[in-house]
Amino acid sequence: MPVASKKAAPTQRQKSRTLVLERFAPYRLVALGHAISGRLARAYADENLTVPEWRVLAVIAQADRVAARDVVRKTPMDKMMVSRAVASLEENGFVRRETNARDRRVNMLSLSRDGRALFERVAALALDYEENLLAALSPAERAAFDNALAKLEQRACENDA
Repeated sequence: MPVASKKAAPTQRQKSRTLVLERFAPYRLVALGHAISGRLARAYADENLTVPEWRVLAVIAQADRVAARDVVRKTPMDKMMVSRAVASLEENGFVRRETNARDRRVNMLSLSRDGRALFERVAALALDYEENLLAALSPAERAAFDNALAKLEQRACENDA
């Protein structure tokens, strides 16, 4: 369902509703994501990684080689933030950049041996954190939560189209 236009007159239903921030689902999702990201960032900091660097590292780790532009599509970050994270990871020897043989305008990214080792260490910490976080839910609640997240992700993407 699209967000209402600023110019449209409020409907009777909209007039009777009150936004309570602490109960507003989009706010709660962002706040939860921010809290989780902050906790995980402390684990990344022990490896001298920033959150953007970790996100880039994790995306690249999902495949042998990834086009730089695809990293932007797969993270909730803008092109400049991804570019800075890639440059830092490359400078520290964790990421390799090659020009695509078919299209010289495209840079392909891959993890170096050190980058793969770094990813494995931080991924283990992230998975431990996820396990601890989700331990608050029963198996049925976990399944329902995962299903609800998938539906919300799909709906949010439909609204962007």
